[in-house]
Amino acid sequence: MKRFTRILTAIVSLLPIPAPAQDSMPLTPEARGLAIAQEASRRNEGYGDTTVKLIMELHSADGRTRERVLTWKTLEVTQPGKGDMSLTIFHEPRDIAGTGFLSHTHLYSEDDQWLYLPSLKRVKRIASANMSGSFVGSEFSYEDLLSDEVEKFSYRWLRDERCGEWECFVVERVPVYDNSGYRRQVIWIDKAEYRIHRTEFYDLEDTLEKTLYIENYRQYLDKFWRAHDLRMESIQTGKTTKLVFDTYQFKTGLTEQAFSPDTLKRIR
Repeated sequence: MKRFTRILTAIVSLLPIPAPAQDSMPLTPEARGLAIAQEASRRNEGYGDTTVKLIMELHSADGRTRERVLTWKTLEVTQPGKGDMSLTIFHEPRDIAGTGFLSHTHLYSEDDQWLYLPSLKRVKRIASANMSGSFVGSEFSYEDLLSDEVEKFSYRWLRDERCGEWECFVVERVPVYDNSGYRRQVIWIDKAEYRIHRTEFYDLEDTLEKTLYIENYRQYLDKFWRAHDLRMESIQTGKTTKLVFDTYQFKTGLTEQAFSPDTLKRIR
């Protein structure tokens, strides 16, 4: 949800305003797609850290629903080559309480992810080859929980079209990191505030696997937009996972120490 340390192409850097707003500029689809992603990332720079409580709803194909209560913390990291960090802590129900998940995104090297299972009393490292697996039984994968760094994808603008009440850019992005479970993703970004409203995920056979709908945006600190409803619908299984977020807290003083693997053993 932020991304920095980007390198603008020469043609984009010479533009006086963001390239996506200049429909008449002779940009290639690849350069235009990159410029859109960079502008979306730029608008989220400087948030520092966030903490938010949320409910995860697991909806089965036959209509059954299970709920989980958790806290999600993120830290903006500005060191070269590093992406954001996130920590997810489960509180309810009892059978999953105390479970923790930690993610460190890297721009040019293998990402780091760890899962703590209180029943085993140990921290398990998630191998990069397994990041396409389901995150604690949801329709989100471990890979989906990496921060959305611009440098981790190549881009191509496809078209402009309406998405709900918004006029949107439609951009294809292809993972450039190893062991991705996706061949490509297609994202809808509104032209007004550069917020992602929908993402389609295509598997390695280039078949549509699932779609993420991102809704109910609210603005914080007169700058940062955060969605309060995320809904991941699996085309292949018929299952849905919905995340409903409470109010975000910004700039709470979190440091990298709070995102250490050793922290997982001490979560409550």
